[in-house]
Amino acid sequence: MKRAILPLLLLLGVGAFAQPKDFSIEQATMGQGREFAPKTLRGLAWRGSSVTYVEDGKIKEVDPKTGTITEVASFDALGKVTGKDFKVLRADWLNTNALLLTGNNTSVCYDLVSKQVKCSVSAPASAENFTLAASNDKAAFTVNDNLFIINGTEQIQVTNDGGKGIVNGKSVHRNEFGIKGGIFWSPKGNCLAFYRMDESMVSEYPIVDITKRVAELRPERYPMAGMASHQVKVGVYNLKSGKTVFLETGAPYDRFFTNICWSPDERYILVAEINRGQNEMKLNKYDARNGMYVATLFEEKSDKWTEPEHPAQFLTKNPTQFVWQSPRDGWNHLYLYNINGKMIRQITKGNWEVSDVKEITPDDRYIYYTSTAVSPLERHLYRVEVKSGKTVQLTCEKGTHNVIVNYAAGMIIDQYSSLDVSNVINIKAIDKPAIVRNLVTAKNPYEGFHMGQEKFIKTKTSDGKFDLYGRIILPADFDSTKKYPVIVYVYGGPHLQLVTDSWLGGARLWEFYMAQKGYILFTLDNRGTPARGNEFYQAIHRKLGTVDVDDQMQGIAFLKSLPYVDADRIGVHGWSYGGFMTTSLMCKHPETFKVGVAGAPVIDWKYYEVMYGERYMDTPQENPDGYASASLLNNVKGLKGDLLIIHSDYDVTVVWQNTLNFIRDCVSNNIPVDYFVYPQHEHNVRGKDRVHLMTKITKYFDDNLKK
Repeated sequence: MKRAILPLLLLLGVGAFAQPKDFSIEQATMGQGREFAPKTLRGLAWRGSSVTYVEDGKIKEVDPKTGTITEVASFDALGKVTGKDFKVLRADWLNTNALLLTGNNTSVCYDLVSKQVKCSVSAPASAENFTLAASNDKAAFTVNDNLFIINGTEQIQVTNDGGKGIVNGKSVHRNEFGIKGGIFWSPKGNCLAFYRMDESMVSEYPIVDITKRVAELRPERYPMAGMASHQVKVGVYNLKSGKTVFLETGAPYDRFFTNICWSPDERYILVAEINRGQNEMKLNKYDARNGMYVATLFEEKSDKWTEPEHPAQFLTKNPTQFVWQSPRDGWNHLYLYNINGKMIRQITKGNWEVSDVKEITPDDRYIYYTSTAVSPLERHLYRVEVKSGKTVQLTCEKGTHNVIVNYAAGMIIDQYSSLDVSNVINIKAIDKPAIVRNLVTAKNPYEGFHMGQEKFIKTKTSDGKFDLYGRIILPADFDSTKKYPVIVYVYGGPHLQLVTDSWLGGARLWEFYMAQKGYILFTLDNRGTPARGNEFYQAIHRKLGTVDVDDQMQGIAFLKSLPYVDADRIGVHGWSYGGFMTTSLMCKHPETFKVGVAGAPVIDWKYYEVMYGERYMDTPQENPDGYASASLLNNVKGLKGDLLIIHSDYDVTVVWQNTLNFIRDCVSNNIPVDYFVYPQHEHNVRGKDRVHLMTKITKYFDDNLKK
């Protein structure tokens, strides 16, 4: 009998030790991309027919056939042997023997065989927007609001009118239309196109810096809907002549100049020009030598909006032809044009969207792209033959695939995840459905932790026309005989799809933390979110806060059909557009939502910026009824539940005026509301303070919804 006691105690001890662990709020907030990040390989790239990646500051190479791993070089060593002694942040292969090393406004071309620096460029420490020419021997950059070029040892100041509302060489139109910068080198590096923005006519919004002994004003040019917008020109600097010409774009001057692209021979510049109303786009061709307008290659019009986000991609073998992405037939697809604007053919077709062009082969025969053809929740790689349109699906594993194509070697690097697969990286043959080498099959990093069951759901819009996709996370200790409170996490706006067949379904770890505490977490992508075609995406036009809210209520109807949902304890949380949706749901459906936490919500769209706001709502002058309906200042009296609004005083995306006006109206109408400000943060709360934010949000639900 005594002999049996020790093994029994050991078994009990092991069982107790094996109990699932709970996340801390710190882990739930900061750990998803750190402590709980699935195993992966950083900096994946092709080097000939081998694959390289970066690990612990070292470049390592994998032979796909044998699996042999060799160390190629270390960042620390490369930073020293180049003679620059700089911190290498990135390394890209120029060919099988040469690397392009970049970091700290410095770029070095280094040959690993000869151990020689082939070219190097450095800009001052104060430089921003450091942009290399394709030749890698020169770079452009900005200091304050002026544009400079470094060419060898020569520094050239291209503009000198920067400041007082004039901005050169930087992103314009508030980063809409896919704009990521304001510097555009010609293919051979002989010329430089750049944005010049005049925002002197734009109202200065007062931002206050409270860190000074006496708080100081830091005004921000903020073009509100229906008011004066900035004016943009495109300049072209010729390095040989040292002269700048501006494209003769003409009036009206508040148009949007987007998707800048050079022709391969450096003779022409293509610009996708959009009118202020954003319902017409012209792809115009200009002579880069003198700035003269040459022709409109084609136009696209819509009764809602046009929003080009991808510049023309020229072919290699036939450089007079280019590929254009457009949703003109209702879905984002690829079209082939020549330089004179003749459409040669539509390359892809179907009731699905091209998500990303991965590669156009040098012989112009194939285009590799990812799309939603299998499901709006998934992304797979396809190859289409440009001439025939014949298409082959190249990935088959369920989920979201991110692929690097090596057409010359006949292989791809396929990295994918799904709801149940944390991360897999394979080297695959293009023409055979075979894995050449598995590089990573990551384990579930949450093994041993309390994780609620997650699954996808599908319901319908109220008219039955569209499917609506969502995800639900059940409490970690789920018991189907009990009833649980629900938190709806919502975004619901353009450009962001929350529900995807990727690791954790796209959910944040905080949602599982709340499930660990006994909540059901629910998210649904309503009309107005992307990847579903124009009819779904553009249903919100001129009426934000209507169909998007209606679709969320369809999600609520689904939830209420579940026997374990406590319909009297439903809360909602979202940020930015999700904050607008949260406040809308709380004010327009007080019978449903008991608690809400809205972060940086747009309260009235007349306080939002021209580019985004007018695209979806037109101007307040053109659409007064739509603005009045969407304005939550007109819905304050509908608020019955507990609402916490969070904002930051440095927010230059959704300005503070939005929520201050809402709070003022709540006070005027004697309506209780809770409010919290994060001083000196911008549109969201980042860094260590984010733990404070998520703790506050969690406590608000615990205090008001859980009980």
